[in-house]
Amino acid sequence: MNLLKTGLFSAVATAAKLVSAFAVMKIVAVIAGPQGVAQFGQFMSVASLMIVFAGGGIAAGMIKYIAEYQKDDRKLIGLIKSGLFYTLCSAVFICLVALYYSSEIAVLLMGGKEFQLLIMALALSQFFVALYNFIVAIINGMMDVKRLAGIHVVGALIGLAPVCLLSYYYNLSGALYGYLLGQGLMLVVAMVAFVRSPYFILAYFVPSFDSEHCKRLAIFSLMTLTSAFLAPLVQIVVRNILVDKFSWESVGYWQAVSKVSDAYLLFITMAISIYYLPKLSATVENKGIVDEIKRAYVFLMPVVLLMAAFVYLLRDEITVLLFSNEFQGALYLYAPQLLGDVVKIASFILSYVMLAKAMTRTFLASEIAFSLMYVIWVFLLTDMFGLIGSMYAFILNYVLYFFFTLLVVSRFLRSA
Repeated sequence: MNLLKTGLFSAVATAAKLVSAFAVMKIVAVIAGPQGVAQFGQFMSVASLMIVFAGGGIAAGMIKYIAEYQKDDRKLIGLIKSGLFYTLCSAVFICLVALYYSSEIAVLLMGGKEFQLLIMALALSQFFVALYNFIVAIINGMMDVKRLAGIHVVGALIGLAPVCLLSYYYNLSGALYGYLLGQGLMLVVAMVAFVRSPYFILAYFVPSFDSEHCKRLAIFSLMTLTSAFLAPLVQIVVRNILVDKFSWESVGYWQAVSKVSDAYLLFITMAISIYYLPKLSATVENKGIVDEIKRAYVFLMPVVLLMAAFVYLLRDEITVLLFSNEFQGALYLYAPQLLGDVVKIASFILSYVMLAKAMTRTFLASEIAFSLMYVIWVFLLTDMFGLIGSMYAFILNYVLYFFFTLLVVSRFLRSA
């Protein structure tokens, strides 16, 4: 499966996920306005934190090593069984912690104790999400792109149903609970698809501890959890900075533009994770790595530029279609956000080499440093330029990150 075919299949899957995601966002925008979108964004950040921690953050490691072990059944079975053990232990731990501190989490991250029941429901739903991510990682590592795309398409559509139904009766809270219920339905879809695959073995679902496999997965767990923890945490911190300096309405504008950005970039990031990560992981020679990097730039960067230009030209129509007329105040934020998106993907192509080759210390240091720098840039540049300063901070941070990743990859190729 080459990058072009993978891109086509991932595009179909991404389109389905986007339709589902923006249908949910449209519902929230209509029933709750900019403030509801901002609060929903805060909930999604909290959910993202719990989701990744519940699964142990081993998806990237599973994809890498499954791609490497496809011709060694003994190692493959041992890895997957250890992965399930790791996933279940992490899910139990996170669930218990979240249940115990549900009141504090609700107040600290959602702004009130009235969200405690929602946080408890989120904690319990992580078992379904953790298992879903585990199954998807196996299929991704096997490079079964067609099956993976099918899971995303069917799962996205089925997951949307409870959101629509519950939001009709219970407004914003109904949409939030419906989202959680949808996660369980997506697990059913993934399980059915996996059981019907030619590489399914019942032994995969007998968890076992293997020190060597768990140690390798733990390295990726550390990298993934650091990245996954920092991303929504930074979003929460930035959101709080913007609320303090401006208003929830302004945060809603920022959230809307960021959501559009995340949406169209999902086409690119899914193609990278489905094809690029396992391919880089399985490639040993320097020439092969360089060829994959060049191929990624040749195929992906023109697509990113065209998509960014398309979004900018149709920003009026997109904003009204996906949100409502109340979000017209967000239009001036698009240009710097879209410019930052282009630089972001250019740096992502290089940063995946760090992940594929398990450059643990470098990856962790860069994630922490650039997350902290982004928050600092937001704080400083919003003082100077207002709300649009948060977008300037986004551009500046990714320009610096691009040059950093370029330096890291160049050194790796020279020393390998």
